[in-house]
Amino acid sequence: MTTSSIRRQMKNIVNNYSEAEIKVREATSNDPWGPSSSLMTEIADLTYNVVAFSEIMSMVW
Repeated sequence: MTTSSIRRQMKNIVNNYSEAEIKVREATSNDPWGPSSSLMTEIADLTYNVVAFSEIMSMVW
């Protein structure tokens, strides 16, 4: 584990992010390899849930 991933996990816990918000944070991180297609599929599937959709959009905008 890199220090940036540990720091990201700590921020997720401290800020009490939901599962959807954590996935968006992972997908939009500055990691050089970018998000996996499975992660992007999970985020897309979460947009069908009204609550998760608003959480995702608040993280993106």
